[in-house]
Amino acid sequence: MEKEARIYVAGHRGMVGSALVRKLQSEGFTNLVTRTSAELDLRNQAAVANFFAQEQPHYVFLAAAKVGGILANNTYRAEFLYDNLMIEANIIHNAHQTGVKKLLFLGSSCIYPKMADQPLKEEYLLSGFLEPTNEPYAIAKIAGIKLCESYRSQYGSNFISAMPTNLYGPNDNYDLNSSHVLPALIRKFHEAKVNDQPTVEVWGTGSPRREFLHADDLADACFFLMEHYNDDLFVNIGTGEDVTIREVAEMIRDVVGYEGELRWNTDKPDGTPRKLMDVSRLHAQGWHHTTDLRRGLENTYQDFLENEVMYVE
Repeated sequence: MEKEARIYVAGHRGMVGSALVRKLQSEGFTNLVTRTSAELDLRNQAAVANFFAQEQPHYVFLAAAKVGGILANNTYRAEFLYDNLMIEANIIHNAHQTGVKKLLFLGSSCIYPKMADQPLKEEYLLSGFLEPTNEPYAIAKIAGIKLCESYRSQYGSNFISAMPTNLYGPNDNYDLNSSHVLPALIRKFHEAKVNDQPTVEVWGTGSPRREFLHADDLADACFFLMEHYNDDLFVNIGTGEDVTIREVAEMIRDVVGYEGELRWNTDKPDGTPRKLMDVSRLHAQGWHHTTDLRRGLENTYQDFLENEVMYVE
């Protein structure tokens, strides 16, 4: 990408989008185009078309999405499907219409079948049934992948897709009704420590295995792919390493300094038994993550402490 190029980061206020902005600025890109959701409703077809016609971005990072954990995904199924379909369709189509040089669409590891072999290879897409609790979100993300593939095959658009594993880091969502497991546990342990609570409830059995990638590592990988990757097939982004929910809960408890007990609520769903990404394709391109989980959690908790008022209001 040319240093003077106009780069649109969709979703720049979120955890992923803000990490992308930090990465681009650190690399010397200053001509960034951003809009808040109040300024531009990405679900509105006419509004997005007008935005692209006026701004004419050269490159697009599509990090905008309606996201959440198991509870939010399973409760707001219609919104998770509709909102994400509209966001990605409007941006991808208008990127094509206005001649965007390159677009990177970000999906999610939940696109893979619930019982797929591990680790998850890119070619496992659509090879089995999805996890029911987040099926609408997964279907929307699969549609985004196929949109990019279709504009590429029919029109030659340089639209690529990447599927990150579970993410964490600054600007995460700490709302206990809609957050993912890591920010939820950070907030729960912190508040239990502050309020001297003897126990903290954790959903499920603790046995599922999950892979976690720091948002800054994801941004670094996205920048790398935008600079170097132009293949048809989407690519996984992750660490290639996983831990049990029990192990990561105990690690967060230690990072926070909470000395109480964990109480596992086995009436709550575990979700997919395991989601480990096969990242050999990305490694073969020359990119590897640099933030280990313990150090990443320490940095994330420090960010939470510095911004607690904003995160929990």
